[in-house]
Amino acid sequence: MELEEAPSELDEDRKEINPHIPQFMSAAPWHVNEAKATLKHQRNWKSKHKSGCAAKRHDRGRKTHQATKYRKGACQNCGAMTHDAKACLERPRTVGAKWTNKSIAADEEVESLELDYDGKRDRWNGYDPASYSSVIEHYERRGKARSKFRKVEQLKKMMEPRGGDEEESKTSDEEDHDHDEAKVDESKQMDFARVEKRVKTAGGGSTGTVRNLRIREDQAKYLKNLDPNSAHFDAKSRSMREDPLPGSDPSEKFYAGDNQDRMTGEARDFQLLNIHAMEAYAKGKGIHPQAAPSQAELHHREFKTKKEKLKQETSARIKDKYGNAACEEKLPVELLLGQTETQVQYDRAGRVIKGSEGVIVVAASKYEEDVFLGNHTSVWESFFANGQWGFKCCWQFVKNSYCTGEAGIAAAQASAQSLLRENRRSLEGGEEIIVKRVCDLDEKKLEQTLERIEEAENEEKDERKRKYNAASSHDVFTAEDLEAYRIKRAHSDDPMIDFL
Repeated sequence: MELEEAPSELDEDRKEINPHIPQFMSAAPWHVNEAKATLKHQRNWKSKHKSGCAAKRHDRGRKTHQATKYRKGACQNCGAMTHDAKACLERPRTVGAKWTNKSIAADEEVESLELDYDGKRDRWNGYDPASYSSVIEHYERRGKARSKFRKVEQLKKMMEPRGGDEEESKTSDEEDHDHDEAKVDESKQMDFARVEKRVKTAGGGSTGTVRNLRIREDQAKYLKNLDPNSAHFDAKSRSMREDPLPGSDPSEKFYAGDNQDRMTGEARDFQLLNIHAMEAYAKGKGIHPQAAPSQAELHHREFKTKKEKLKQETSARIKDKYGNAACEEKLPVELLLGQTETQVQYDRAGRVIKGSEGVIVVAASKYEEDVFLGNHTSVWESFFANGQWGFKCCWQFVKNSYCTGEAGIAAAQASAQSLLRENRRSLEGGEEIIVKRVCDLDEKKLEQTLERIEEAENEEKDERKRKYNAASSHDVFTAEDLEAYRIKRAHSDDPMIDFL
């Protein structure tokens, strides 16, 4: 006897309840007062009224009504009824709207939205993307105004006369140019090697920051040469004055000791400045470089200008008195060319023993010149025709040929004329030749040959049936075989394929 399954239990909405649901989920709590089994207490009653991220967008901050007088209970700052003074987003007024009774702000629309977890945390709900265009327009107007202002400032600086030292004006222009907000300050980019640490001083205090003496990616100086007899490295100051690799190529060395840096560039200029200032100060004519460094540098610059001017005047005076052989006399042609094969031998008295003076010899080339082959009177590649090089003496295009002289030129001209006449005849009678050749063939034999070729092509798909060392098995014996082969081998883009 088969047992029938009991029907599922129904709730108050006549919906079936899954019998596999555990009892602690299907049993209603005591405060619901449900006599029969139901799942109503498991459903979210407020799901119909909630709105999340996918809910309909609401107008955030939309104004509804604007009063003309202050109302009791409104915001004391702006006069709106929808918020209090603590939640007011307007600028705090010196005297609020409660006391001035003027410029009453409009009330915002307050919507009663029951949001779920995601909806409460969706900060873009109620935002209108079309309002972002006003932000873009604001920044574009600001950029145009800024560029216009810079152009006006540059025109003003160009129109103003430059006064004082040109270098100071250049530095001032560069400083103004560095204030551009669109560019990154280079001084900030170079702070990657900066190390923050406290350094004790003799007075008991401490300085703020010091800079690292090298970049961590660079190779340390003491690793340039590990030989103990090489240049000395001072670990305290991290200095190596001598060259660690004196025997290497100077053009390939990146570091040649600290003395190289001290004797080149601005370090050398600063050293000369100090020497000049100290010597002048010792004679009572200069300025101490530590007391007034700017004046000392200006004094040194004036000294160099006067020294250079005096040097030029002395050089000009000597040239006026003794002349300038370098500018007046011209160099001989032999020295200007810089290459000659002449050899002149002199004795102790300066007389020529071997060779001759004043003979200009053209520099010889490394290639053979004026070499005539095969009894030719001209060199190879002295004649060009029809895209080929040849001999001009006989109009031959073969390099190893024997010269035929004027007879070869006459023969070449006659051959060209005869070839031209044959081409003209073939062009004029081309259609007759083609028609005649087609008419002489036997049409039945031609059709049989074409059928035989088609059958052979179908059989040749099997590589085993093809003859040894042959691309195809077509044998050509008669004119019909040749014409059939030509028809089969015709290209699809042949302009005469339809005519034939």
